Amino acid sequence: MTRILLDAVLVALAEPTRRQLLDLLAERGEASASTLAQGLPVTRQAVVKHLAVLDDAGLVSSRRAGREVRYRTRPERLAEAARDLSELATAWETRLATIKRLAEEEEGA
Repeated sequence: MTRILLDAVLVALAEPTRRQLLDLLAERGEASASTLAQGLPVTRQAVVKHLAVLDDAGLVSSRRAGREVRYRTRPERLAEAARDLSELATAWETRLATIKRLAEEEEGA
């Protein structure tokens, strides 16, 4: 995943309502914005906007079913983001270990 895509995923996941939408879609498999709005303290229009952010980040996909648009999660994108975050965490742990070692060497000198 490119850095830009990872940033989009992180921005999308930073909002609690969007995380709730992902949870609801994971439970239901597929749902319309109207159905999802029934379980949340926000309007259908707000749900549609949140779903657009999730769609732009690649976390959900949509398809037209008659007059309504149905949404579903894209778990492969979440798994990809999790792998990237794990790699990023490993890189930072290495950097922090180096900083700690250098600080300890400085104290001992």
